[in-house]
Amino acid sequence: MEQISADPDVMRQLAAIRPFDTRPSGRVSSWPPLPGETLGGHAARQILRLCEAAGLSGNDSVEYARTLLSVLGPVAERPLDMPPPYDSFLSDDHTPVEYSLAFTPDAQPTLRVLLEPGCGAGSLAENGRVGLRAVRALARRWGFSTQRLDELEDLFFPAAPEGPLALWLALELLPGGVPKVKVYLNPAASGEERSVATVREALGRLGHDRAFGSLPPSERPLFFALDLGDWEEPRAKVYLVHRDLSAREAPGLVRTPGGPARSQITRFFRTAAGQAAFGPGSRLGLDVPLDRRPGLSCHAFTSTRSARPSGFTLHVPVRDYARHDGEALDRAVTLLRRHGMDPAPLVEALSAVTPRRLEDGAGLIAYLALAHQAGKPLRVTAYISSEAYEVRPPAAAPIARVGAGR
Repeated sequence: MEQISADPDVMRQLAAIRPFDTRPSGRVSSWPPLPGETLGGHAARQILRLCEAAGLSGNDSVEYARTLLSVLGPVAERPLDMPPPYDSFLSDDHTPVEYSLAFTPDAQPTLRVLLEPGCGAGSLAENGRVGLRAVRALARRWGFSTQRLDELEDLFFPAAPEGPLALWLALELLPGGVPKVKVYLNPAASGEERSVATVREALGRLGHDRAFGSLPPSERPLFFALDLGDWEEPRAKVYLVHRDLSAREAPGLVRTPGGPARSQITRFFRTAAGQAAFGPGSRLGLDVPLDRRPGLSCHAFTSTRSARPSGFTLHVPVRDYARHDGEALDRAVTLLRRHGMDPAPLVEALSAVTPRRLEDGAGLIAYLALAHQAGKPLRVTAYISSEAYEVRPPAAAPIARVGAGR
């Protein structure tokens, strides 16, 4: 089995991370930014603290920090006082790292990290090649198959790709040091006008011949995602963009049998978008659309015997509809408690990522999502920005940056 974690460069980077200050309880204290810190040092320190917030062991935390450094490759050693290596679409400040916590009732949240392995490559084509090499190295290390990805390589990795990304890699960090693996691909790789045809062909090659016809109307497909490796039911997922989406329209996006009730989706939407109650930052109205950054829906396909998706997720870009992260956290806490989930790990996770006051920025919590998968409990997910390069300032009426982030 390939020992990526023993790579000398990775071990040196991990050893260079300053030891953490601890409280008498042994918990990690808040930390100041370090002069001369690298992107890898910044992200590794964050992931170690986030693993603690998610209840993972110290050994698992160190192993996942090593994996993160390995996947980032040479850009991990890039000093943070230099600008981002290129305009990554993964986050508003172009950090090639994003975290998320997925909550279910009566359980520890699941920590996930999303990475762009090819960040800093000389071209989008090279970005994709680096990403594929990273995925295949992990497949050798952990013994999983990349067959489903291999079957789609010509669709998503043409010689002269277009679009905002080539390949993103998501790791679901589980106890034991071996994560679940997902890849995110670009339907617009052969041109935005080919996005629909690319997604239709990709679903067909994976055996979901009738799946595309079950998707709701949208502006365009944004991502095509695949589960690789040890998944109970590996999914193919299609992410769709819905400009000017409203609470009234959001329930109509569900195509999953037994999915969330219309009232659940409407209530989630209004809370996440700040339309649920009077107070600073609220956008009251029965049908106020997401007129800044659009909402996203995700449709997960598992069985090839059914044309209908088995999973549905609604993503609300809370950072564009809240004055600051304090408001975004309040909404997240409301949603978690409403669904019987403990918000304490999210509060701890935000402190693990940054020492700044929540009121001093808008973007630490990027999205809030409500997810349903057949046979599993409802999930609420909070997406957390690394903010390695920039803190997006708070504003009374924040405006989305055109072309930056999702």
